[in-house]
Amino acid sequence: LMSWLAGLLRLDVEDRKKLVVCGISAGFSAVFGTPISGAVFGVEVLYIGQMLYDVLLPSFISGIIARIVATSFGIPGLAGRIIPISLEWKVILLSVMAGIFFGFVSIMHIEMLNYTESRFKRLDMSWWKKPLFGGFLLLAMALTLGTRYLGLGMDTVYEALSGARVPLFAFFIKSLAMAITLSCGGSGGVLTPTFFVGATAGATFARLTGSDPILLSVMGFTAVLAGAANTPITASIMAMEIMGPQATPLAAIACVLSFVVSGHRSIYPTQVLARPKSKVFEIPPYSGEQAFYKVKILSSKIFLSRYIRALRIKQKNK
Repeated sequence: LMSWLAGLLRLDVEDRKKLVVCGISAGFSAVFGTPISGAVFGVEVLYIGQMLYDVLLPSFISGIIARIVATSFGIPGLAGRIIPISLEWKVILLSVMAGIFFGFVSIMHIEMLNYTESRFKRLDMSWWKKPLFGGFLLLAMALTLGTRYLGLGMDTVYEALSGARVPLFAFFIKSLAMAITLSCGGSGGVLTPTFFVGATAGATFARLTGSDPILLSVMGFTAVLAGAANTPITASIMAMEIMGPQATPLAAIACVLSFVVSGHRSIYPTQVLARPKSKVFEIPPYSGEQAFYKVKILSSKIFLSRYIRALRIKQKNK
């Protein structure tokens, strides 16, 4: 909508970018009821390792106003679940383990979409048959597993965040349903399904470790966002807006670890890597006017070979 408005107003590239950021912030804040993290999401999500500080103020204003408007229409938010908890070494160790787990869940979520898209592209059938085939798969899934995994699935997200019992592998099934929908020609976003995957993955981790399901669901909700969308600051602030300041350090640990573990992957294919997460993850820059790195999906084999090559070059230089 903001891109269309920028075209209508004949804005230049920079102003168009700023207006789009404000639109992202407003939509995020209005739907999920988290105006601060919504505002930061808009300035953090476009480039990995770089934030657009020059648009921070209008992004905050658009996020806050959007939430005020949404509240006036009675749209509920996710905020308000205060979780009192003390910082003990056992709980911190649990958050470290959870962060690593959510990082691998983020990888699964991204690679599920990439793999399914590649498989649908290789199908030897007419373009109009692919949506029919994808629809058949989704109907079969609904008949077998229920309609929980179709649509946005916010009811299941609310169940997980309130501590209710959800199916053990709900996060995997939802990721598959989203991948089939988008790969066969369907239209939809990836943000809300990512929240579904994160919240239900947190509930699964809580059941496997015997931990607090509400705390782990919120941690998964935010940490998978950090790993899949590469927005650890947004995710950490969102955890504070949802469950209060006391448990936020634990969620922040999980968010940063998930962000690191997921590597140079992104649920958004147009996201640009402005700065590598670590020297271990460095990849060569692409040739262009801007000195940015293009996001690439690195398999473990390519990653390992590049890492060994870098070590050999360093040793030879010494």
